[in-house]
Amino acid sequence: MAGESDLRKLLSGMRPELNPGRFVFTTVTAGVPDGVHPVVTVAEPEGLTLVVRREEADAAGLAYDYVAGWITLRIHSALEAVGLTAAVSRELADAGLSCNVVAGFHHDHLFVPAGDADRAMAVLEDLAIRSA
Repeated sequence: MAGESDLRKLLSGMRPELNPGRFVFTTVTAGVPDGVHPVVTVAEPEGLTLVVRREEADAAGLAYDYVAGWITLRIHSALEAVGLTAAVSRELADAGLSCNVVAGFHHDHLFVPAGDADRAMAVLEDLAIRSA
C-alpha cells in the first residue's frame, strides 16, 4: 500500500501520538545487550546507535545524555514525500524545540526532549489544524 505524498494531506492528517515512556539514544559496538529492545537502530562506522526505553538502558548500564519523548505521526507517509520532515522540524524549531526524526516504512517518528513532549504535541496538533 502506497503512502500519502501530498504535503497538505500529510500535515492535516498526521495525527501525532505521544508514545508512553522515555527513550534514550545510546551506542554499542558489540551487539544489542540482553534485555534491551531497540525501537530504532542505525548502523554507523563508529557503532550501532540504539534508541531504547530509558529503564532498559539503565538496567543494561548503557550510557546516554539525551532523554526523549517519542511522537509517532500516524499518517502513512510515502518515503518519497517531499516537505513533511522540513515542515514539522521547522515548526518545532520555531517553538525552540529540538527534534530527531526517524522515517519508518509506514510512519515518521519524532524524538523530542522528554520534558517538552506535551508542548511538542500541542505545536504539531496546531500545525495539523492550520494545514486542513
